[in-house]
Amino acid sequence: MPVYIDGADEINHQGAMIKGGGAALTREKIVASVAQKFVCIADGSKLVETLGKFPLPVEVIPMAQAVAMRKLAQLGGQPTLRMKGEAPLVTDNGCYIIDVAGLQITDPARLEQDINNIVGVVTVGLFARQGADVCLLGTADGVKTLQFPTR
Repeated sequence: MPVYIDGADEINHQGAMIKGGGAALTREKIVASVAQKFVCIADGSKLVETLGKFPLPVEVIPMAQAVAMRKLAQLGGQPTLRMKGEAPLVTDNGCYIIDVAGLQITDPARLEQDINNIVGVVTVGLFARQGADVCLLGTADGVKTLQFPTR
């Protein structure tokens, strides 16, 4: 696919992002992995120095929810199961989302790898190993184009 265009919940100055606030992180990551160019569109409030103000979504197989939450807490976050009413939110893939608050993500690629290595995790909403190539950032002064190193 020549280009993939999507938003982000947060993006840093290196093009690493947190995505998955809408619970489609696995499907978005699949599409991003086959795109030749990834263009992120975001408003200026999404650009951050350090990722982690927005809770980090992690998609997990339901059976692994408890163990994944313990492992995510060991990484320094406060994991909570995303709910839809009284029941866990179920993704299009039949999985759960754990939102991890309280992280200061200084090495996004490393954390992405560490979380993806937790047994039962489908994927994490960190897009660092395959982050954006370009970000069109809406600001009060107009659209700013941020270019990132190619993947």
